[in-house]
Amino acid sequence: MDRIRTALAATTILAGSVAASATELEVTHWWTSGGEAAAVKVFADAFNASGNTWVDGAIAGGGNARPIIISRISGGDPMGATQLNTGRDAEDLVKAGLMTDLTELAEKEGWADIIRPAKLLDACRYEGRIYCVPVNIHSFQWMWLNRGVFEDNGMAVPTNWNEFAAAAPKLREAGVIPLAVGGEPWQINGMAGVFTVALGGVDLYRKVNADKSAEAAASPEMTQVFEAIAAARDMVDDGYVGRAWNDAANMVITGKAGAQIMGDWAQGEFGVAGQTAGKEYDCLPGLGVHPVLDTGGDAFYFPKPADDNPDLVKAQLDLASLLVSKAVQVDFNLKKGSLPIRGDIDLSAANDCMKKGLAILEKPENILPSGEQTWSPDTQGQFEDLWVEFFNDPGMTPQEAQERYVEIVANAD
Repeated sequence: MDRIRTALAATTILAGSVAASATELEVTHWWTSGGEAAAVKVFADAFNASGNTWVDGAIAGGGNARPIIISRISGGDPMGATQLNTGRDAEDLVKAGLMTDLTELAEKEGWADIIRPAKLLDACRYEGRIYCVPVNIHSFQWMWLNRGVFEDNGMAVPTNWNEFAAAAPKLREAGVIPLAVGGEPWQINGMAGVFTVALGGVDLYRKVNADKSAEAAASPEMTQVFEAIAAARDMVDDGYVGRAWNDAANMVITGKAGAQIMGDWAQGEFGVAGQTAGKEYDCLPGLGVHPVLDTGGDAFYFPKPADDNPDLVKAQLDLASLLVSKAVQVDFNLKKGSLPIRGDIDLSAANDCMKKGLAILEKPENILPSGEQTWSPDTQGQFEDLWVEFFNDPGMTPQEAQERYVEIVANAD
C-alpha cells in the first residue's frame, strides 16, 4: 500500500510539473483543405504530447494568410510560430531582427547533416544564422490524372503532356472537362512554371529563374511556353476563375475533369478521398516530359515574443525540434503528399507517386530552384498578375505577354 501511495504521489508531482511547464503556442498556417488538415494535425498532436499546447491559427489561403502573418509580426502582435514558404517570404522580418534565432538548436541537432537538399536550410540562413526550419519538400512540377476517366472512354492514360493534349478533344466529347484549373493568381503562375520546364526545357527554366536572364525570357523556347498556355485556355471550364486548388483537385478525384496541374500537396486530397496512386489516379512529374522537381516547400518561423518570454522561447525550440524529428517527418509527409526533408528515415509506406519524387531527388541535376527561393515577393506578384491577365484574356497574344514577361525579368530583384 505504501508503494502505491508513493507511486501515486510521484505521478501527481510529475503531472503537476508537466502542467506547470506547459506553454500555449499560437501557430498560424494556411493548411485548411482536408489533406492539409490531416497533415497539420500530426504536428499539433506531437506538440501537445510534449506537454505544451498547440493553439491553432489557421487562415484559409496562402494569399490571404501571408499579409496577415507579416502584418502581425511587424506590428508587434506576433504569434508563437508560423508557416511560410521556404524562400524569401520572411526576408524583411528576419533582417529586422523579429525572428527567434534557431542556430544553436540546429547545430546541436545537426540539421545541416540531415536536411536535404542543402539549399532548403540555406534559405533559412541570414548572415550565417538560422531562422527557420524546413518541414517538407514541395514541388509544383506535377500533373494528376484520373485513370478511370480515360479508361472508361476507351483511351490510354496519358504518359506526357502531348498525349494529354491530344486526348483533350475526346474528353470534351465525352462531357469531361480536360483540365481542372483554379484561377487564383498563384495557381496560374505555378502552372506556367511547370510549362516552362516541360515545354521550354530545364536549361530555359534555370536561365530564367536562377540566372534571371532577360535574353532567355525572350527566347523562342519561352515563346512556345506562352503558346502552350494560350492553348490550355480551351481545356478548362468557365467556372475556373477564383476556384480554390482543392476544389479543382476534387474535380479530378470525382471524374468531372481528366487532370490537374498542381503541386504534390494535391496528393493529400486523393489520400483523404481513399484513392490510391497507380490505381484510381496517376501522376506525371514534369508533365512526363522532364521529370524534375523545383524544390520549394514549407518552413516554420518563430517570431520573437514581444517580451522575450523564456517559456515561449523554450516552447518555440521544442516545436522546432519536433518538426525535424524522424517520426514526425514520416507521419506528416505521408499525409501531406510532400517529400521529407530528411534522407535517413523509413519511407517504405510511400506510395507510387512519392517514390517517383524520391527517385528524382536522388540526382542533384534533377533539382531546380523554386520561384519563392529566387524572386522577391514583389517580383512574384508581378509574374502572377501577368500570367492571370494572359490566361483570362484571349485577346492578349503570346507575343504581347512575352514582351511584358521579359521586362519583369530584366528589372527583377
